[in-house]
Amino acid sequence: MAQPDFAFVSTAACRDSKVNNCPQIATNVPGVVAVRDSERPEVVVTMTSAQWTDLAAAVKAGECDLSP
Repeated sequence: MAQPDFAFVSTAACRDSKVNNCPQIATNVPGVVAVRDSERPEVVVTMTSAQWTDLAAAVKAGECDLSP
């Protein structure tokens, strides 16, 4: 099955030419959030809007902190 035509965007901080590896998000397909790395645009992860909300909340709460 072909993937929908996602319209990926980067955050303003990632639009700096010195930054070359940024997460990109697409929310233009109803009910789907797509995420990819600008260095590997062929790899796309999709999730529901509810899953995105849960992930964002976990990140904001520090649950995904990878620092030692």
